[in-house]
Amino acid sequence: MIPDLLILLVALGLLTLGAEMLVRGASRLATRFNISSFVIGVTVVGFGTSAPELAASLSAATTGHEGMAVGNVIGSNIMNIALVLGITALIVPIPVKSRVIWRETIFTIGVSFLPLLALANGGVLSRGLGIMFVIGLVGFLWWSFKSSRSEGGLPIETEAKASASPPGNSRSIIFEVVLLVAGLALLVGGADQLVASATAVARTLGISEVVIGLTIVAGGTSAPELATSLVAVFRGKTDLGVGNILGSCVFNILGILGITAIVVPLRIPEEVFWFDLPVMIGVSVACFPILLSGHRINRFEGGLLTATFVLYTVLLFVGWPFPADRGTAVDSPASAVDPDQERVADGEIWSRTHS
Repeated sequence: MIPDLLILLVALGLLTLGAEMLVRGASRLATRFNISSFVIGVTVVGFGTSAPELAASLSAATTGHEGMAVGNVIGSNIMNIALVLGITALIVPIPVKSRVIWRETIFTIGVSFLPLLALANGGVLSRGLGIMFVIGLVGFLWWSFKSSRSEGGLPIETEAKASASPPGNSRSIIFEVVLLVAGLALLVGGADQLVASATAVARTLGISEVVIGLTIVAGGTSAPELATSLVAVFRGKTDLGVGNILGSCVFNILGILGITAIVVPLRIPEEVFWFDLPVMIGVSVACFPILLSGHRINRFEGGLLTATFVLYTVLLFVGWPFPADRGTAVDSPASAVDPDQERVADGEIWSRTHS
């Protein structure tokens, strides 16, 4: 198992490096051609910071490990809110003043309920729902832009200005294109290795791939983005830090789940509906009363969020309310059963059981 863990760590490093190269190369190209910082922020920086999660979920779903793909998204959202906001508030209480953050908080709560729509389709997140999610993401970005320009710009625009350096003679277009392509290649290669090694670890430990996705994969793919938000908060840019975390939660649901479902319809395991999704919805809803109490996240509230994450993670591995293996074996990517047929069959069985 140790070699698999080492490969997993290397894969996470490749994902991080690939995302960084992608953002730098694309940002410099966009700046060179006088594309606005907002467009850079939404398309390049916004996608780049979530590229590891998207690459990992797509790789997992297309190789038959749908549980890991779903777990990656849900686990990332739980970690974003419960762990990062919690630990940060424990160290430095976080004041939140911008009305943009209030709107993003409400939107984050709303989209947290959307995966429940799969219940109407036998637990399968269909291509139709995936398309609806992506359309919703485009609408959210447009609405955020229109409603926030009068308030000094979006957090993501501020991040874009910091990420995109002005074009200089020393940086040729060829070098920037190579940097962008190399970043994409590292993302793809790192995602494949991440899924393969995480699957091997899950098989060795006898743990469900959903649990691995909720913990190890989610933590690894979220690390670069979360580090950026932590640095922003510690530097006093609290609206930027909190906004990036909430924006990431929205993008995870609408963008990553949506795009992945368009490529491969996702069967959400029954246990996720009963435990993991309610936890994700719960920590999202918890943001609202926390922000209402004094427009800040104090140390006590940060401690509650952190304790919630720790308790949730412990319950996953000790096997409550569901066994750690969740009654499912980790399948080989080279399964003899057609994944599409298996997905439909599972959905029909799930529907008949719960009708």
